Amino acid sequence: MMKKLIFPILGVVLTALAACTDVAPSRGGDILVLGDSVMAWNGTAAIPDVIGSTLDRQVISKAVPGAQFDNDAALAGAVGFDIQRQFPGGRWNWIVLNGGANDFSADCGCGACGASLNALIGTDGTGAVPSFIARLQATTGAQVLWMGYYKGNGKGSFEGCRDDLVEMERRIARLAAGREGVHFVDAEDVIDPDDATQFAPDNNHPSVKGSALIGAYLAQAIQSRSQDPS
Repeated sequence: MMKKLIFPILGVVLTALAACTDVAPSRGGDILVLGDSVMAWNGTAAIPDVIGSTLDRQVISKAVPGAQFDNDAALAGAVGFDIQRQFPGGRWNWIVLNGGANDFSADCGCGACGASLNALIGTDGTGAVPSFIARLQATTGAQVLWMGYYKGNGKGSFEGCRDDLVEMERRIARLAAGREGVHFVDAEDVIDPDDATQFAPDNNHPSVKGSALIGAYLAQAIQSRSQDPS
């Protein structure tokens, strides 16, 4: 359903995207964020903004609401709805990213998603996610941090995706544990599913409070693993 809805609203969101994403320096920068609406939610109080203000470092976000990790629609992917194609090139010290929920929603309706899961990352550690992470490392020299999704409050529209997301992130965490320069940090560690104030009214996205908790947690992870970028 998501793929069917993207194109009727594309003319509207094209204008909005320019305001929602930062212009990346042509040669790269310090911290780059790629991802979907969990990253982009709450405007100037979104997770990337919290990371930047907490660390007092430059953060460029290319995250777009509705983005899939692997979107095969050419036009949609080209304007940010494919997380891999959000990457602007250049050299970066850190790249922070998330994704996968919209793939499961669009491709298999959060139902029988085994094929979609294995396409993203298989039990053998191959797939679109490992390939993209390897490309980012090889071309940018960056440390790569994958942000895991938090557990929902039981009222959101992605509840049916949870089993596949947990398994996807279990595989990504295993990948990170075995690959130097790759880190897995789980937003679930700081989001309390029983605290309604940490969720937006749609029960899917983080509230401003939720984004602040996640952003500070990711900033702490970066700080503890960072060398002086200068």
